[in-house]
Amino acid sequence: MSSTLTKGVLFGAFIFFGQALEGPVPPESGQMLRAAGHERKAHYLFEPQTAPSAASANTDRTSYVGDEACRTCHSEKVASYLQTPHHLSSRLPTKDSILGSFAEGKNILKTVNPGLYFRMESRPDGFYQSAEWVFPQASSPRSGRIDIVIGSGRVGQSYLYWEGDRLFQLPVSYWADLESWVNSPGYRDGTANFERPVVARCLECHVAYADGAAGPDPPNHFKPASLVMGISCERCHGPAREHVEAMAAKRAAGGIVNPEKLTRERQIEVCAQCHGGKRMPVTAAFSYIPGEPLDRYFQRDPADPGTSVDVHGNHAALLEKSRCFQSSPEMNCSTCHDVHEKQRGAAAFSSRCLKCHKMETCGEFPKLGKKIVETCVNCHMPVQASNKIFSNSNGKQIKAMVRNHWIKIYPETRTP
Repeated sequence: MSSTLTKGVLFGAFIFFGQALEGPVPPESGQMLRAAGHERKAHYLFEPQTAPSAASANTDRTSYVGDEACRTCHSEKVASYLQTPHHLSSRLPTKDSILGSFAEGKNILKTVNPGLYFRMESRPDGFYQSAEWVFPQASSPRSGRIDIVIGSGRVGQSYLYWEGDRLFQLPVSYWADLESWVNSPGYRDGTANFERPVVARCLECHVAYADGAAGPDPPNHFKPASLVMGISCERCHGPAREHVEAMAAKRAAGGIVNPEKLTRERQIEVCAQCHGGKRMPVTAAFSYIPGEPLDRYFQRDPADPGTSVDVHGNHAALLEKSRCFQSSPEMNCSTCHDVHEKQRGAAAFSSRCLKCHKMETCGEFPKLGKKIVETCVNCHMPVQASNKIFSNSNGKQIKAMVRNHWIKIYPETRTP
């Protein structure tokens, strides 16, 4: 996995739940499900899976040991990693993990429909989102308790709720730049939609593991107690029991993946499992093992090669378009990113650039001098608006701003 650049790589946020990685949210499915005594349309985050669901996967997790088992030998790395957006990509709800305000006056989200608004409340039994109508007789009230927080909050957060063993997304998210509640990306402004199922492929980039439970469509049935929050060490290093037991017995360490020792292609694929754009699954969710070819688990998107790649989602493809990447055989995600550390400022990445480039050769050097070393990333990997991820809230469209990973010269970023 790669850690984030400013406005960057892992949204650690609500973004992936707003739309599929490189495609729009599918329209409302015609499939109906019965819940709470009435019929509801299933509104999919992704197209329903054609690959085996998590429920049919091998759920034997005995080879996985969890992050705490790593702390004995790697205490400093574990301590720092626990503060990163990757680890904080999903959490249980608390007053600290939820960034949106529940204070009176700040807990209301108006919509383009003057008869509908949302209220966020902190109640004795948890935190809730409620759809409220100015004319109550127009529709029955609807509420959902926040059961899972998705996103570290650097860019935003989205929220999920359980209905029995089924997992759904709530209609209101939080946007960090605005410091306010917004309509969840992909949701229709002015409607109260509590029916968007969260399927295994959605969870796969936000939680370490979720065990599917058998049930009728839509495939959003899970065993709630099985969810392992955050992106764990083993998502990048593979199942660690053999390694932990070998170290405890003072035998030769084995059975663990060190991404730095993989080929460049395999290294990037560790990150591309979540940062590689839209891919169709060919195996069950949570089955990918770092170090194995990613194509065994996901089919590449057969999109037209002339199609532009949005700044959101497919960071691996954008990096591979870069001349820096193509002319530097050793360059990979970890050239710039240390996933065990918290986010650094954009200027901190300039030291990576200056390993190959001299600041005097930059066209802006005559005007800016040594100051350009603070802006390498902002000029050559600018923050840009995503055309895939946006929220329509109270009649306004808000686009997510994402760090472009296509390293090149952008004329619009030149100083006048």
